[in-house]
Amino acid sequence: MNNRSELYKFIAVNKTYKGHEDGVAVFRDLNLVVYSGESLAVVGRSGSGKSTLLHLMGALDKPTSGTIEFEGQEITKMSPDEQAHFRNSSLGFVFQFHHLLPEFSALENVAMPGLIAGMPKNGIMEKAAAMLERVGLADRMSHRPAIMSGGERQRVAIARALSLGPRVVLADEPTGNLDEKTGARIGDLLLELNAELGTTLVIVTHNQELAARMDRSLELRAGALYEKDFA
Repeated sequence: MNNRSELYKFIAVNKTYKGHEDGVAVFRDLNLVVYSGESLAVVGRSGSGKSTLLHLMGALDKPTSGTIEFEGQEITKMSPDEQAHFRNSSLGFVFQFHHLLPEFSALENVAMPGLIAGMPKNGIMEKAAAMLERVGLADRMSHRPAIMSGGERQRVAIARALSLGPRVVLADEPTGNLDEKTGARIGDLLLELNAELGTTLVIVTHNQELAARMDRSLELRAGALYEKDFA
C-alpha cells in the first residue's frame, strides 16, 4: 500500500460505553490506516466492535479519546454541520438491510441523496439512471422495493451509496441478509466497483470468503486490530 495515500488515520483511539461500573471498553489505543482506493475487510465476533468502527469512520459516533483523521483533517473536531457535509460529500453507506424508501421507485431512491442535497434534478436523475444501469438494474428503474428481490434491493442500495461519487463506501454486513449465491454476486459487484471507480471500500463482514478477496483483512479482537491471513 506504499504507493497509495493515507485516507483514514486512527491514532490511539479509545471507545468506552458507559452503563457498567467501569464501562465497556470497545477499543483500546486503536491505531489504523486506511489507504485511498483499497478494499479492506474487518472481521470479528459479534459484539467485538466492528460496526462501532464504521460508525467512527462515518462520523456517526465519537471516540472517548484519541484522534481520527480523514486526509489529515480531524473529523472528531468537526462541528455537527461539518460532519454532515463530510458524510454527504465523501461517504457512501451500505447496510445489511437496504433501508430503501418503500413509496419511491428504484430510480428515485438512488437519486434521493442528490435531491436532498439540492442538486439539479435532471443531472442527478441521469446519474442515478447510469448507476442503476451499472449495477444491472436498467429494467428495474421504475420498480418499487416491494416487488424487487433481496439482491435487487441491495443493488439499489449500492447504487444509492455511489450516486454522488463518494471517496469511501462503508458497508456493514452488506451480504448478511442474503442467500449465499446472491451474497457472492453482491460481493463481486462491490469489488468490481472498487476497482473501476477507485472508491475506497471498507466492509464489516462475517463472510470469510468475501473478506479473503479484499486487498487486506483485519480481525477485531479484544479492542485491537490484527492482520488476518486467509491463506
